[in-house]
Amino acid sequence: MPRLAIGPDFPPALAALAPGVRKEVLVALRRFLANAAGAPHPERVRGGRDPRVATLRLAEGHRGVAVRQREVYWLVALLPEPEAWEFALRRRYGVNPVIGVVEEWDAEALERVEPALRRSAGASRLFDPICDGDLLALGLDVRILPLVRHITTEADVEAVEPYLPPTQYRPLAVLARGGTMAEAWLELEDCRAVDEPDPPGYPGHGVDVDDLHAALLRSPDRAAFVRDADELDRVLQAPGWCVFLHPPQHRLARAARYDHPVLVTGGVGTGKTLIALHRAAHLAAHGSGPVLLATFSQGLREELTRRLDTLVEDAVVRKRIDVDNPDHLAMRIVADAEGRQPPLVGPGARTLAEVTEEAVRLLGTPVGDLLDGVGQTRRPYRHVVVDEAQDLSPAQWELLRAAVPRAPDDLFIVGDPHQRVTDHRVTLESVGIHAVQHTLRMSYRLPQELLSFGVRLRGGGPADGLVKGVASLYGLRSAWHGERPVVRAYDSPEAELAGLARTVEAWLAEGVPPGRIAVAARTASLARAGREALRGHDVLVTTFHGLKGLEFERVALFAVAEGVVPDPGSLAGADSPSVRARVLQRERSVLYVACTRARSLLYLSHSGRASPFLASHHIL
Repeated sequence: MPRLAIGPDFPPALAALAPGVRKEVLVALRRFLANAAGAPHPERVRGGRDPRVATLRLAEGHRGVAVRQREVYWLVALLPEPEAWEFALRRRYGVNPVIGVVEEWDAEALERVEPALRRSAGASRLFDPICDGDLLALGLDVRILPLVRHITTEADVEAVEPYLPPTQYRPLAVLARGGTMAEAWLELEDCRAVDEPDPPGYPGHGVDVDDLHAALLRSPDRAAFVRDADELDRVLQAPGWCVFLHPPQHRLARAARYDHPVLVTGGVGTGKTLIALHRAAHLAAHGSGPVLLATFSQGLREELTRRLDTLVEDAVVRKRIDVDNPDHLAMRIVADAEGRQPPLVGPGARTLAEVTEEAVRLLGTPVGDLLDGVGQTRRPYRHVVVDEAQDLSPAQWELLRAAVPRAPDDLFIVGDPHQRVTDHRVTLESVGIHAVQHTLRMSYRLPQELLSFGVRLRGGGPADGLVKGVASLYGLRSAWHGERPVVRAYDSPEAELAGLARTVEAWLAEGVPPGRIAVAARTASLARAGREALRGHDVLVTTFHGLKGLEFERVALFAVAEGVVPDPGSLAGADSPSVRARVLQRERSVLYVACTRARSLLYLSHSGRASPFLASHHIL
């Protein structure tokens, strides 16, 4: 029986087809998987760069491109027929000889590039000081050594990036900019998706570069195996983030066990929330008790609940996960103990801080009949996963620490001090949490142009909180390139709102779904004006804070003007230079978070003078 492995580019290509064609492809794939009569027949590609590549006619005028090894077919593309044949002719597939993951090559393009590099090569070549053995030790494919030896400048390395697998390009890029072999090796290790002991045929014993099937199993970001029609439908219909995680994300989320609390930090777009969601799902399926997925606000609680419902299909596993914020958790614990909701207004009212303090006290008392116990004290959860950790207060951290026993896989925490929108600067050690830190440096959501814009906007300096000392944005980079942000200046607020409406209408006319567009301003009153201007268009219009934790294809921020951003009200009580500096940095972070919600296109506008946060950078 044939086995199918679905590549990450296949589901979105299928979703883009007309409904009738999409149905035809699904029927063909189900027949192929079942080895039924009428199933598509793999056709070899004459003159192709890789003899294992074949095409399958899946619908009228459309073919799938598959890489075959024995009974396993890895579907890497779905294209109109002429494009499918061209794609199949150009591509070559292999296995990295050091870390054992699959690699895809644009072999035809590299064949054209090598003569050009040879003709332009200077007397001194970039990699002359590095011997072949060292390059091969980094997993460099022996077939591209001649090409590498012709490279003269760092620009040459950047020019061949589109034609190389990341596992080949990233170590070379480190060496090209003067990095050490050790630094290049770390870059290669970051491409490893699965951590496991070395079995025969794996690093330490030698990778079998001909075993594509084993390499696909080590590359969950590149292939999802399906055994039957139900699994096929799940992979093809689920959002990509549910199925395909990038190597560092997969490694952190699916680790078998952590003996100590874990802290994952990283800049925007590095996948911290995805890791938290997948870790919660993993612990619910494989852990030893109930799981709490915690975040700092009610709005984010609702968003995480929605995404978790999408990720976890098994109802029994899903019931093991609660999604909550610390304030609501404290209210729930105290209400269970006292038999009623603690009043927050009126006679006998308590503050949230007092309710949280009481909840911590209750969790520290001997086990009674309040909540299921673990050990000698009340512990409502066996595992706690925390998202947006940088915005929690000391009292909220004390509550979360008290809600779970001190045991392996107790606390898994993700956050970024540079995205803080509160004034909390808590280090985990100060609240008794001694975590092992992991840092993510690759942004997969934002193009480099938008990422660089955001970093300059916020100020690339260090931020405190979560860890002792300060965290830096140094080394944060994107995996891809895209469009630069657009900044528009208008003569009046009325003209600005009219321009905003035209911009959103143009996006909708281009076919961008309304749910993938967001519009925001600094204050609630400005957001109301934006809703009025966009009446009849079903797009989200909110405040900068309302965008936190969300992501969209396109984002429009308006009224980014002097006297609005930073918010004058937030500066009213800042009567000392140090306090004012902290408030201004917090305001920069709020704008930074709002800007970095866009995946592909960011539009900013102002009337009158621009915000000083914009005017102080070369972005107008």
